[in-house]
Amino acid sequence: MVRGAARFIDFLKDAFGAEELLRMPGPQGNVMHAEVRVGDSILMLSDATDERPPTPAMFYLYVEDADGLYRRALQAGATSLAEPTDHFYGDRAGAVQDAWGNQWWIATHIEDVSPEELERRVRAQQR
Repeated sequence: MVRGAARFIDFLKDAFGAEELLRMPGPQGNVMHAEVRVGDSILMLSDATDERPPTPAMFYLYVEDADGLYRRALQAGATSLAEPTDHFYGDRAGAVQDAWGNQWWIATHIEDVSPEELERRVRAQQR
């Protein structure tokens, strides 16, 4: 649920290359239901109402080029939360926040890390 679902859909297209699959208009011209594809995931959304207020969320997207999509999201109006960096768990990831309060972690998997190695890395960071 977002306020300004039509603008949110436009943002998703600009920031993440989303494909709009479905948009059902409501009686007041609002978006009663919409579906967009971001990568290989489908997001469902609608305009918020008094009975169903906005509900910001956190998303973790795996993409081919985390740095490129991070920059694209910033150009589309998102705010940086964390620049892309290599993380101990095997992802290169950064984060942005959109104008609706949603956080988007944008990641590229760069290394398979065994459970044993992951545990070792966590312990090393805690020192």
